[in-house]
Amino acid sequence: MSQAPTPESAPPAASRPPARRRLLLALAGAAALTLAPTGTLGRATAAPSGRAPGGPPTPPAPGTGTPADARVDELIARLTLDEKTALLHGATDPESLGQAGHVPGVPRLGIPPLRLADGPAGVRVGKPATALPAPVMLAAAFDPGLARAYGRVIGHEGRALGQDVLLSPMVNLIRTPYAGRNFETFAEDPLLSADLVAEEIRGIQAEGLIATVKHLALNNQERDRTLVDVRVGEQTLHETELRGFEAAVDAGAGAVMAAYNKVDGAHATENHALLTEILRDRWGFEGWVMSDWEAVHSTGPALTAGCDMEMPGGEHYGAPLARAVRDGLVTEAAVDTAVRRILTVRARFGLLDQAPPARPARDAEAGARLAHRVAVAGATLLRNERGTLPLGAPAARALAVIGATGAVPFVSGGGSAHVVPDSAVSPLDALRARAAAEAGTAASVTYTRGVDPYGKPLAETGGRLAPDTSPDELDDRTVPAGRTWTHEATLTTTTDDDWSFFVHYDGGERPTVTLDGTELFPVRAGVAEYFAGGLLGRAPDGLALRRADRRLSAGAHRLTVTARAGTGRLRFRLRATDGTTRAADTAAAVAAARAAHDVVLFAYEDATEGRDRTGLALPDGQEALISAVTAANPRTTVVLNTSSATTMPWLERTGAVLQMYYPGQEGGRATAAVLFGDADPGGRLTQTFPRTEDAHPTAGDPRRYPGQGGVEEYSEGVHIGHRWYDMRGVEPLFPFGHGLSYTTFRYADLTAVPAADGLHVTFTVVNTGPRTGIEVAQVYVGPSPDLTALGVDQPVRALAGYRRLELAPGERRRVTVPVAARTLSSWDPARHTWVLGTGPREVRVGASSRALPLRTVARVRTP
Repeated sequence: MSQAPTPESAPPAASRPPARRRLLLALAGAAALTLAPTGTLGRATAAPSGRAPGGPPTPPAPGTGTPADARVDELIARLTLDEKTALLHGATDPESLGQAGHVPGVPRLGIPPLRLADGPAGVRVGKPATALPAPVMLAAAFDPGLARAYGRVIGHEGRALGQDVLLSPMVNLIRTPYAGRNFETFAEDPLLSADLVAEEIRGIQAEGLIATVKHLALNNQERDRTLVDVRVGEQTLHETELRGFEAAVDAGAGAVMAAYNKVDGAHATENHALLTEILRDRWGFEGWVMSDWEAVHSTGPALTAGCDMEMPGGEHYGAPLARAVRDGLVTEAAVDTAVRRILTVRARFGLLDQAPPARPARDAEAGARLAHRVAVAGATLLRNERGTLPLGAPAARALAVIGATGAVPFVSGGGSAHVVPDSAVSPLDALRARAAAEAGTAASVTYTRGVDPYGKPLAETGGRLAPDTSPDELDDRTVPAGRTWTHEATLTTTTDDDWSFFVHYDGGERPTVTLDGTELFPVRAGVAEYFAGGLLGRAPDGLALRRADRRLSAGAHRLTVTARAGTGRLRFRLRATDGTTRAADTAAAVAAARAAHDVVLFAYEDATEGRDRTGLALPDGQEALISAVTAANPRTTVVLNTSSATTMPWLERTGAVLQMYYPGQEGGRATAAVLFGDADPGGRLTQTFPRTEDAHPTAGDPRRYPGQGGVEEYSEGVHIGHRWYDMRGVEPLFPFGHGLSYTTFRYADLTAVPAADGLHVTFTVVNTGPRTGIEVAQVYVGPSPDLTALGVDQPVRALAGYRRLELAPGERRRVTVPVAARTLSSWDPARHTWVLGTGPREVRVGASSRALPLRTVARVRTP
């Protein structure tokens, strides 16, 4: 694989926006410090982080007489109506590679089929692929250059694994901490999200894979995602959610995926305002729009609104579309427009050439190196007291590792982002290797699970089975092919208690298990049946896993099991946990903690596409486990393998807390490297962590989340994420941008001066500690009094730029962060355009949204 370019280097022509878009950008640049002209929303200046968009000469736009245009024109003229409509919807792949989607080609005209793969954190196909850290962990590095390298790994592997289109990246904002796919996206902040999605797209498409930015728009939750109608003000829409999508268009994204939800009463796939007026007319997008899977609800309305491709089948765009054209309900010109958009992008990437680009060989080693680099860069140290970290020789000689994800690598979240890697080393194995390197034969690393998310044999619980059941009867049963095995028993419990039941199985349909006449593991509706989680969808040995939680009263409960084997054998286990097993696991963890010098306790939360979180606390009794372990040993580091913000009533009793999200296949080694100080924790929070369940932007108002009567209101306006905490004066648990280093830094000498493209903010950062370390310097800008006078709502402070720095001990660096005119502008709903926020603007600089020691005032003027 070729090396990723620096942020200033140029992507190849295929990754660049076409000529019409460049013209719009040029016009926007000419007017950047005045009112942006209607229909011009592009950023012409450098990204606010100071990284230039970059780009070499671009091939002429469609319709300008190029050979590619002539080829597309010729194909459209020769395609029959049925062939045209076949290019506008998915179908079953007769030679599937395990990817998400397939569009058949037209062999007689030399149009090849198109394969589309999921890929937010790696390419999801039938073969192993590099499992990169979750995008939220990539974002924690605050490094657009790293995002481009991340994209290049995915783009290279996608091509190597036979794919043409990547169904990624996702750029919906983290609006609520409950959203089940927060790990798949970047941040709560529009600027940071926009910078990162643009660079990732440039990386993906530099390798010849078409990127699909998703989900346009406001798909910020999984609950009722196919039904909810999001109501949002014009200013809020443009200043928050749309900013990342616009940046993706600027970066030349080949495709856009329309969301499941409705926006202001219209399904996203039928929303003319989004798909045509904004995306194409205002932004100049010239790629194609596809639906999310089964998100199309009509034929004519969806097509004419601007949704070009229905996925994954042709319920509306197959025979119904051809019939609508023949019946005069849809014009063939509308079909031709959609076909032209798709073929033009395919031509841009060489996918219509007589000799299409050769597919590269997969470079697994390069992918692994980048996965490790991202995991270290995104590791976010939230707390470090009493010199707990980094670990040293005393810890290596007596270290207790506790927690399920210590021994089982939590590679990726559930759903379409889940990737199966070639291999993944567990944190436990990595810590043992690192301890041995530190202490040699004196190294000692013990392990106990602490909380068991897979269940115990029923014989180990506080219940009693009658008639007597041998341990192998239900704990590890194999049913021969073509046979059915049934079992009935009575489970007697002596106290009222919370139970969890688990079935592990392979080789056939899931066994049917009933308790008191109710099925414990029924087939779930929709994607919930297939997306069971990134960690808890399978047992450690690979068997499929399903779980059911029940409150059982003391007494007898009727248990039945029916296991049917198909053409092959069926192996299964039935397990459970209760108060008895939880007490035994906690006691073992406490004993290990007392015997150790240091404890590393791994805690998890298993998020997945298809469902939202039901709370912000750690699940499965892990809070009680942390409390018990920290009481036994205050030198306890909690490592969080979680998707999003977590409440931490146990925080003050810990020595340290390290946020590792879902760290990919190299997460074990990266975790060990950071814990032992081989690398500085380089991550910073891209979302605010609330102190309590009732103190965040969507708390306490069902109209904001999850919606009421099918309608959800974004009534927080432009005050999303950290902006809401500032507006309301709410103290978070950890603020946006927070993250500790193993060294210390000092900020000094702030200046902010007008520049042609906005402001130049300059300051000095000094490493005042004994180690080389990472700092992410952040610039925030206050509201414009002139816009306030116009009645335009503005945040108390908005992130305006940032710079990731690595400084040696004693090193002093002078840093200039450009703040773009767009960042100093607000969307004026009265004028339906961007307006520069002139007048005196407060500029603050520091290490997080709440740690801003430097302050000055800059006057923004219209040139």
